[in-house]
Amino acid sequence: MTTRSDTESIVARLAELLGPDNQKVHSNLSVPQLTEAAVRRGEGALTNDGALTVSTGQYTGRSPKDKFLVDVVETHTKVDWGKVNQPITREAFDGLLARCMRVAAIDDLYVIDGAAAADPAYRIPVRVGSQYAWHALFARQLFLRPSAADLARSDQRFTILVTPGVEADPDKDHVRSEVAVALDLDRRIALITGTQYAGEIKKSIFTVLNYLLPDHGVFPMHCAANVGSDGKSALFFGLSGTGKTTLSADPERQLIGDDEHGWSDNGVFNLEGGCYAKCSNLKKASEPQIWEAIRFGTVLENVVIDPSTGIPDYADVSLTENTRAAYPVDFIPGCVESGMGGHPKAVFFLTADASGVLPPIARLSESQALFHFLSGYTSKLAGTERGVTTPEPNFSPCFAGPFLPRPATLYAKLLGDCLRKHTVPCYLVNTGWIGGPYGVGQRISLDYTRRIIQAALSGELAHTVTYTDPFFGLECPVELNGIPDYVLKPRASWGDMNDYDDAAKTLALKFWENIARFGDVSEEILTGGPEYIPIP
Repeated sequence: MTTRSDTESIVARLAELLGPDNQKVHSNLSVPQLTEAAVRRGEGALTNDGALTVSTGQYTGRSPKDKFLVDVVETHTKVDWGKVNQPITREAFDGLLARCMRVAAIDDLYVIDGAAAADPAYRIPVRVGSQYAWHALFARQLFLRPSAADLARSDQRFTILVTPGVEADPDKDHVRSEVAVALDLDRRIALITGTQYAGEIKKSIFTVLNYLLPDHGVFPMHCAANVGSDGKSALFFGLSGTGKTTLSADPERQLIGDDEHGWSDNGVFNLEGGCYAKCSNLKKASEPQIWEAIRFGTVLENVVIDPSTGIPDYADVSLTENTRAAYPVDFIPGCVESGMGGHPKAVFFLTADASGVLPPIARLSESQALFHFLSGYTSKLAGTERGVTTPEPNFSPCFAGPFLPRPATLYAKLLGDCLRKHTVPCYLVNTGWIGGPYGVGQRISLDYTRRIIQAALSGELAHTVTYTDPFFGLECPVELNGIPDYVLKPRASWGDMNDYDDAAKTLALKFWENIARFGDVSEEILTGGPEYIPIP
């Protein structure tokens, strides 16, 4: 059993390992210094625009099945243990951490101090140390710049040690594979080993905030946010590949952030300081803000470049579909530099429905909003996680399942409280397929989706005639200027409407099968489910 002295010893050793007195530590280097170090060490190459492109090796997405939380008295009753939050003993965690620290002590280490949560009332200091210079550059660009007050609060700091060169041993370390993403929430330590994929760094801190913020009455959200000239924000929930980053990067609105936010009595605030945009098939014409953000200081993950010219080929997904660009939010013109905005004018749930049956937009009742939030449906797109090569149905509670350490119903309650308190309308938006399923139909035009979002935010949708979808009970617009009828009425876009009906029934069944896994769900939430209820 780990004693108090053992705990204090390993925490102190970790602080010493990543501290400025360690001669092998390169602490808080500038963007040019980190970029130069990464290139010099052969970790990456520069594009023609000066961005740093790197390969993450074997793992080009997150490893959600390799995530573990230390199970101790302080956290045991709060955590929702299961396939997402797998327990690891403190003894096993400390053993793996000690081995990683021994290896890391031999190498140069690149350390960055940052912070998470733009609202000072909920801010936490963050320190990231890695064997790779480009990981430090990633952390520098994705987290908030620390204030003097942040640096002084070392007792509140969350420390992440990243050792891709150390493989975990399933038998010895009581983990699943050579990859381990292990969090000790009580002692504020995270360990990422066996993988170079940098997304694990930012999502570890997101998991931490999903654990901490509810105790302060704050709703943590896996969503993008922007704000209009009226000071009202808009929230875009969704899993990777559904369009959060793309739709929130709107030239007519100011970007707060593209992925992680909190909603408190004061309004909406960014949890991080950068953006992590998917860039497969990126085009300047359709996503100009993201295109222009890719320049010196940006980290490109697994983007193939022409070796003779350094020009990125965003259409080349030979390494992975999950190519990424990491850059500070202020690379987006007109961003909200404070990271804070007013209460939302509208909430959007984005789903990339590969079955091709959901409408492009639907106004949700409160019950429907809670049902679809708890369901968190989308089609998991290729590359986002290891082993995913074609879209497949995915229900991720609260559009954030892999990052929720506490029961999903807690976050659903927080959403309901916020929607009621601030009288915010909620919409389901399908950014996926129409005219048939993936492989048969086509993906909804980004221009159409942007027009639909604009209509919702301007209030135009509130005055349109609607019809009720017979399978899901959703209130959908009959017509909308600039949007073809076949887009607004997906059933009519299929070659055979009977095939559509079969696909809609199949998806409705999946919704009901999924909601059953939560056990005792309130009648209020259940009334928001699909109209089509299969007879047992």
